[in-house]
Amino acid sequence: MKKFKYLDYFIVVPYVILCVFGIIMVYSSSADYYIINGIRATSYLFRQLAYVMVGFLVAAFVFELKLQKLRSSTFLKIFAAGMIISFIYLLFWGSVINGAKGWIEFGPINIQPAEVAKLFLTLYLADMLSKHNDQLEKDPKSYYRAPLIMTLVFVLAIFLQHDLGGATINFAIALIIFFASGIDYRKGIGVILLGVSAMMFVLLPLASRINVNTKNYMLQRIVGFAHPFELAKGAGNQLVNSYYALGNGGVFGVGLGNSIQKKGYLPEANTDFIMAVVSEELGLVTVSLILILLLVIVGRAIWLGIHTRNMYETLICYGLATYLSVQTFFNIGGVTGLLPITGVTFPFISYGGSSMLVLAVAMGILLNVSANVQREKNKDLTLIRE
Repeated sequence: MKKFKYLDYFIVVPYVILCVFGIIMVYSSSADYYIINGIRATSYLFRQLAYVMVGFLVAAFVFELKLQKLRSSTFLKIFAAGMIISFIYLLFWGSVINGAKGWIEFGPINIQPAEVAKLFLTLYLADMLSKHNDQLEKDPKSYYRAPLIMTLVFVLAIFLQHDLGGATINFAIALIIFFASGIDYRKGIGVILLGVSAMMFVLLPLASRINVNTKNYMLQRIVGFAHPFELAKGAGNQLVNSYYALGNGGVFGVGLGNSIQKKGYLPEANTDFIMAVVSEELGLVTVSLILILLLVIVGRAIWLGIHTRNMYETLICYGLATYLSVQTFFNIGGVTGLLPITGVTFPFISYGGSSMLVLAVAMGILLNVSANVQREKNKDLTLIRE
């Protein structure tokens, strides 16, 4: 419990506010739809409340852990084996939800391995690339080989689940950690520019040429992105109704609970498109405040990555900052039509057990790193005074 005096309020306060607000919005975005369909209105409210409360306990537990336990070779091997087994299971017996074969059912609980993979890749790559950091410049190929293979296997496995968003986020996390570990930044910038060019000059023209009646799930989302109003009753339905929600909400919104689109018009109103409901009910001002709170956490993670003296902790902080920022960008991009819809949830706000628990572990790790940074700072001040 002594560790709690090092609690970082730049992480804790935004985390708690976002989670509490998320509980309110999950209820607001789902209650009317369930009442209309004769289902108990508080069904998702109590589930999300349970996920958040368990998440707080998980975050506190990880905060109290010694970070060295998370880089134990035994722990990482078991973690890796569990992930690989889960991916194999998904290929043959995975549950299909909204076109993606990415869920493992345990009774009333659905686990999404692609979410857990974000945490695994962060921990695994941070351990591997910091362990040999001093030798990376001498022989980079040999030390990057195993982490690169592991990354490609995970990204491919997630892509085969028809989860383009999850695959891209995991790839982005790995990319940033590789760059931060000492890889030639010029090569990294080249890869990023290539990706952006592919999006602008290949994906958009390609989308306009795809048959609008395609049955392929991922292609449907790209076509819906390119022709939303033409396919308003099909692949473009989510995006069109999201536009209506954003337009109806304006700057200040129509008031909490007063969304029209959530009443059966907007699919996934409590998960992927919850920010459309937030925007409709509470306006652009509230959406901006939410983004600022997330920016505080991301900024703090980057700050910790810069100020810690431990390369392992630096890579973890950068990986988690990437996870939060890229996932937020993909979700907002899908809701506003700037990007194809990828089925990515909004951190802390969207309904979901796997996401909330992975985020809780991430917050616990950041708090742990922050405590280590503060202790090192206190030691330095003590030495100066002496």
